[in-house]
Amino acid sequence: MSESPFPRDPEAPDPAPDPAPAEPPRPPAYTPGSVQPRLNRPLHERYPQIRPTSGYGDPRIRHTGPGPGAGAEQEPERSAKLTARLALALSVVVGQLWGLTIVVNEWMSGDTGTAWWGAGFLVLSFLVVLGLWLLDPKDR
Repeated sequence: MSESPFPRDPEAPDPAPDPAPAEPPRPPAYTPGSVQPRLNRPLHERYPQIRPTSGYGDPRIRHTGPGPGAGAEQEPERSAKLTARLALALSVVVGQLWGLTIVVNEWMSGDTGTAWWGAGFLVLSFLVVLGLWLLDPKDR
């Protein structure tokens, strides 16, 4: 059970070095962070596949950036239709808020007949927005 579940790194220093080394150990060439010198090598030694020209000078890369047509409107008719529908729905919402203000004022002043007509207006404007929503189901 004394064996570690992780394999030992072959390049790591021995946990119990020889008590009397023949010559004093030399410090590793790179000592910025890790105890293991192999991890402190410069980037070009750790990753030899990364060359200074990787990326912009790589012949496998032909085109950079987004593809053709990026940023341009792909369906201007659909965009115009959605914008018009949004403008109509926002005007209906503003009308509903105005109507709700009128209905609440009439109800609080005791004129319930006018308040019920206003409530009917609010229901009708909600049905208009619902009809706009049901108009084109493929846009959802």
